[in-house]
Amino acid sequence: MNPKVNIIALVDVIGALSDSGLEHGHLCMVDDSAQESTGQGTAQLCTLVQPGQVVEWTALAVDVQTPLVIKNIAFLAPDGSAVPVPPAPPVPFAPATGPDADGSGADSGQENPDALVWCGVVPATIARGVPYRYRLELELGQGRDGVLSTAKAALLCP
Repeated sequence: MNPKVNIIALVDVIGALSDSGLEHGHLCMVDDSAQESTGQGTAQLCTLVQPGQVVEWTALAVDVQTPLVIKNIAFLAPDGSAVPVPPAPPVPFAPATGPDADGSGADSGQENPDALVWCGVVPATIARGVPYRYRLELELGQGRDGVLSTAKAALLCP
C-alpha cells in the first residue's frame, strides 16, 4: 500500500464561472490510488483508500490567470448534511498546514484557509464498503459568486 493517495481537481474556471457551476464537464477529478478507483476524469470520482493512508487534494485551474483554491472539504452524512470532524488528534481531513501557511515563509503550524492542497489521514475506524461522500468547495477568482461546490465524489475503503 502506498502511504499517500493524491486527488487532483482540474477546473475549467472560465466555463464554471460562466455557468455558475461545476457541472457540464467543468470539473475533472483523478487520483493515483494503487487500487482501481471509479469515475476517473469526472466529478463522480470514487477514490479507493485504506485506513491510515494520507489523502491529499490539489486544485488546478485550466485558466492560469484566475486564482483557484480549495475553500473547504466537508464529509457528508447519508442525508447530505455535513458530518462534524472530531477534534481529537490527528484531525482527519484538516486544512493544509506547514511552510508558508501564514505567508511568512516559515513553518507556522497554522491552518491555511485558502489552501491549494488539503490533506488528511483515513481514520482506522472507517467502515469498509461504504462510500464517504464529500463536498468539495472551490473558490474561483474573487467575489461572492466565485465559490462553487460539488458533492459527487467519495472515498471508499473496499
